[in-house]
Amino acid sequence: MKTAVIVTTYNRPDALAAVLAGYQAQRDSEFELLIADDGSTADTRQVVEAFKSRATFPVAHVWHEDRGFRAAAIRNRALAATRADYVIFSDGDCVPAPCFVAHHRRLAERGWFAAGNRVLLSEEFTRRALRDRLPLHDRTLGGWLVAWAKRDINRWLPLAMLPDSDFRKSAPQRWEGVKTCNLAAWRDDLLRVNGLDEAYSGWGLEDTDLVIRLLHAGVKHKSARFATPVFHFWHAENDRSRLPENQRRLDTVLHSDRVRAQFGADQYL
Repeated sequence: MKTAVIVTTYNRPDALAAVLAGYQAQRDSEFELLIADDGSTADTRQVVEAFKSRATFPVAHVWHEDRGFRAAAIRNRALAATRADYVIFSDGDCVPAPCFVAHHRRLAERGWFAAGNRVLLSEEFTRRALRDRLPLHDRTLGGWLVAWAKRDINRWLPLAMLPDSDFRKSAPQRWEGVKTCNLAAWRDDLLRVNGLDEAYSGWGLEDTDLVIRLLHAGVKHKSARFATPVFHFWHAENDRSRLPENQRRLDTVLHSDRVRAQFGADQYL
C-alpha cells in the first residue's frame, strides 16, 4: 500500500522544522511526504529544501501563491500530485508521535476513513519548545505526564495506546470533532468526493464538509484515537469573520445527500 502524508503549512518555518523532524523519526518510513504550502515565503522553502537533503523518504513541496487562507485548495493540489493509495492529512504545526504513520497504515481498511486527535501545547511551552528545539517526538509517556502536571499540555489521555478492537467502529457516522490535522482516507475515496471544497472562504469547516461528504458516499468513520496522536503547537486564533457564512454552507451540505465538492480536486488532475 503506497502511502502519502500531506502536511499543510503557512509561514511558520520553525514549527514546520519540528514537524519534519517528527516525520524523520517515524518507525515506519514507507511513505512519501507532500508539504502543502499555502503561499509561504522563502523561509519555508529553505526549511523544506534542507530537509529534502537528509530525508529517508521522498519529499515534495507543493506551493501556490498567497491569496489568503486557501488550505482546501493547496490540499487538493497535493492530493492531485500524489499517486499513493492511501493519504494521511496533518498540519505543519502538529508534531507526529513516532507511531503516527505506522498506526495509520495499520488501521487502513477499505470502506473506512480513520480520524485521530491531538494534544494541545500551551502558549509558553510552545514558545520554549520552538526556541530550544525540543525533540517532542522523543518524549516518553512519563515525560508527557510531567508536562501535563505543569499544564504545558491540555491532556495526556490521547497518548495511551489501545489495541484495535470493536470500539474503533462504534460510531461509523460520526463527523463531529474530525479534523484534517489527523485524518486518513483512501485516495480513490477522496477523489470520488472531489477532495475538499474550495467554495468555503477563509478559515473554518472545510474539513468537516469533506468528512460529511465521505459519509454521504458510504465511507464510514473509524476511530484512530489512542493510536495516532499529534502534538499541536499553540497559535493565535485565526480570523473567523467568514465562519457564519461557512456554517450556513455546511448546514446545507449536512441536510443534503451531496457527495462531490463544488470546486474540488478535479481542477488539478
